[in-house]
Amino acid sequence: MCYNYDMNFLDLVNKRQSVREYKPDPVPVEVLDRCFEAARLAPSACNSQPWYFIAVTDRHLIEEIANRAFSGIYSLNRFAITAPVIVVVITERSRYSACLGGYFRGTQYNLIDIGIAVEHFILQATEEGLGTCWIGWFNEREIHKILGIPSRRKIDILLTVGYPASEEIRPKKRRTLDEIRRYFSGDTREAR
Repeated sequence: MCYNYDMNFLDLVNKRQSVREYKPDPVPVEVLDRCFEAARLAPSACNSQPWYFIAVTDRHLIEEIANRAFSGIYSLNRFAITAPVIVVVITERSRYSACLGGYFRGTQYNLIDIGIAVEHFILQATEEGLGTCWIGWFNEREIHKILGIPSRRKIDILLTVGYPASEEIRPKKRRTLDEIRRYFSGDTREAR
């Protein structure tokens, strides 16, 4: 077990990074289940919980996914072939109240909700000493065919999961805090 109870939340967030090269070591089911538990506990609009996860751990299926879903225009994500786990994230429909609110607000709450759930999964994976990479660029039709998932089910995200080949934590390239936030007080009326 790789729990580090001395790590605070910002340390965890700083440690999280996209990993594109993995050790071949398998990821124990109990470790994956803690990641799925973190995702399960994520908040969602009207408690819709519009997500379903499939963990692909079979080496032959992972190779088939890499060869078919990450070919041609999707080939920049062929690194997934090195991952011992690929998690397929299926977006389910939100509850009627969330759909109705989303319609009037022009917001797809189910996509926000799966984003939160996947980030919970990723942060728990980081806590476990795992690396992940969030992939949105893949041939969805091929994933449906390979795994026998009905075409009416929407696959928006794939995650590669495994133990990173390198322990190096790359520096984050992010905008400064002053570039992304502003405080509004009674003295300040203009918007930026």
